[in-house]
Amino acid sequence: MSVLLPNMADFDTIYELEEEEEEGDEEEEESETVVRSQELPRPRDAPEPVAVRGAGHITVFGLSNKFDTEFPSVLTGKVAPEEFKTSIGRVNACLRKNLPISVKWLLCGCLCCCCTLGCSLWPVVCLNKRTRRSIQKLLEWENNRLYHKLGLHWKLSKRKCESSNMMEYVILIEFLPKYPIFRPD
Repeated sequence: MSVLLPNMADFDTIYELEEEEEEGDEEEEESETVVRSQELPRPRDAPEPVAVRGAGHITVFGLSNKFDTEFPSVLTGKVAPEEFKTSIGRVNACLRKNLPISVKWLLCGCLCCCCTLGCSLWPVVCLNKRTRRSIQKLLEWENNRLYHKLGLHWKLSKRKCESSNMMEYVILIEFLPKYPIFRPD
């Protein structure tokens, strides 16, 4: 029995050391998780977003009556040109449906603006907001249907015009960062 006691005492000592090492490992794992989260790609590491500008002749409150259907070369290999044209075609159809009504209300509002102290322009503002929301919903549907699977995100964004200080709405196509899902924890 005297031989077993020192071994048992050594066993307890080793066990205590293992506990301390496990606690140290847990602290190291916590610090490793911070380092790992810093290694993940960030949106700023992604390429610059592609802007699809309005190509129509009429612009009401920054929203053009159609967007350019020309396929950007940056998207080659990411999305098929047919899918791109179909998506832009859906947005243009929404604009074709809603913008003529806004233009008519804008003309009526401008004619009556002096008499109504500007209140006759409110219907145009509300119709424009409704058109923007319908385009945003359409783009969100397109994202969920196709583009998020391809690593892209489409959104309607307000940007400053290149030629003047006016603001315009463009469709921004952002590249989603790729997260290493097969990397072990």
